[in-house]
Amino acid sequence: MATRKNAKPKPPCCPDCNGKGEIAETVRVGARKGRVTSDRQAALCLTCLGTGEAAASEE
Repeated sequence: MATRKNAKPKPPCCPDCNGKGEIAETVRVGARKGRVTSDRQAALCLTCLGTGEAAASEE
C-alpha cells in the first residue's frame, strides 16, 4: 500500500483585505485640496498584491 501524502497547510489570509485581494478606497476630488467624498471605489490590496494570502514573515 502506498503511503499517504500530507496536504500543504493553507496560507493565512491577508489581515488588510481579509483574503479578498481588494480593499475599498475613498474617492478624492479636486486638484489642489483633494476633498474627500462619501463614495468608495475598489482597489488592489498592496499588502498581498491581490492574492489574498498573508506575506511570509522573514524572521
